Amino acid sequence: MTTHAAILGCAGQALTAEERAFYRDVQPWGFILFKRNVDAPDQVRRLTDDLRACVGRADAPVLVDQEGGRVQRLGPPHWRRYPPGRAYGLLPEEDAADMARLGARLMAHDLAAVGITVDCLPVLDVPQAGAHDVIGDRAYAATPDRVAELGRAACEGLIEGGVLPVIKHLPGHGRAGVDSHMNLPVVDAPLADLEAVDFAPFKALADMPMAMTSHVVYTAVDSLHPATTSRAVHDQVIRGAIGFDGLVMSDDLSMKALGGGFESRARKSLAAGCDIVLHCNGDMDEMKAVIAGTRPLAGPAARRARTALARIATPPAPFDVAAARRRFDKGFEGRWAP
Repeated sequence: MTTHAAILGCAGQALTAEERAFYRDVQPWGFILFKRNVDAPDQVRRLTDDLRACVGRADAPVLVDQEGGRVQRLGPPHWRRYPPGRAYGLLPEEDAADMARLGARLMAHDLAAVGITVDCLPVLDVPQAGAHDVIGDRAYAATPDRVAELGRAACEGLIEGGVLPVIKHLPGHGRAGVDSHMNLPVVDAPLADLEAVDFAPFKALADMPMAMTSHVVYTAVDSLHPATTSRAVHDQVIRGAIGFDGLVMSDDLSMKALGGGFESRARKSLAAGCDIVLHCNGDMDEMKAVIAGTRPLAGPAARRARTALARIATPPAPFDVAAARRRFDKGFEGRWAP
C-alpha cells in the first residue's frame, strides 16, 4: 500500500472510528503526539500501538516534542520534569555535554517505554539579542560551537535509547523577531552572518537522521518564501552549504507563518524540497486537505526515511535507569529545580 509523505496528529487520547479508517486509507508515514493525547503510560502505549495497527506497519514512527522545560508533552505525575536546553548550557563546561547526553538518554527511556520512537530534539537554534523568546531558553547556548556540542550530546543520548533525534529548526530560528506559530518571521541578516552563526550547528550535525525546517524567511537567500517552502533554501543551504542528506520534514503546516490552504501548503513544502510534511493538530478536515497535497513517499525521500528508521537501536543498549537518575539529579543539584 502507498505510504504518503506526511506525519499526522490525532485529536484525543484514543482513536475514533473515523480516524482509524482515515489513517488506514491514506497511510501517513508517521504520527505525532501532543499533550492532548497524553494521560498515563498505559494509555499512551495503547495509542501508539493503535496508530501502528491502523497503517499495518510496526515500524511506523511516532513522534513527540519532548525537549524539557516549557516544551514537554509527557510530564508529571507519570513522567519527571526535565530542564530546558539553556540549563545544560549553564552547567560547568566539563559537565554540560555529559548531562545533556544523560538527560536525553533518560527521556529516550521514558519515550521508548510507551512506543514513541522519534523526539523532536535537539533545538540547534542560536538565539540573538532582540529576537522573540519563542526559542529563548530552549536553546542550549548563545554560541554556535556550544550549541553544536550539546546538541550532539543530546542526539547521542536519544539514539542510545532507541529514539531518533530531529535537529531543528533548520537552517536556524534564533534571529526570528516574531513567533512563527503566529506570524511569519523575516530575517535580514547577511549570508555571511547566517553561515557563521545560524547554519553552523546544523552543519556540525549534518550526519543526524532527521531535521525539521523553520517557517522563517531569510532574505539573503530567498526574500519571498520561508525556508519550508523555499527551493533556494533547500538547494543552496540545507542540501548545499549545510550538507544535510537526512530526512527533512516541515515544521507544523498549521502554524500561521504559512499562508494559503492546507493542500497548497503541503504541495509547496514538498515541491521546495521537504521529504515529508508535518501536520499536528488532528483536525480531520485539515488533514484531508494536507493529504490531498502530498505524494507517495518514493525516490530519495523514501531512501532517507528508510535510512533514518534503520538507526533506531533495538533493543537499546543496557541502561541502569535508577543510577542514571541519581547521577542526573546530582549534576543539577542547586542549579535547576523542576
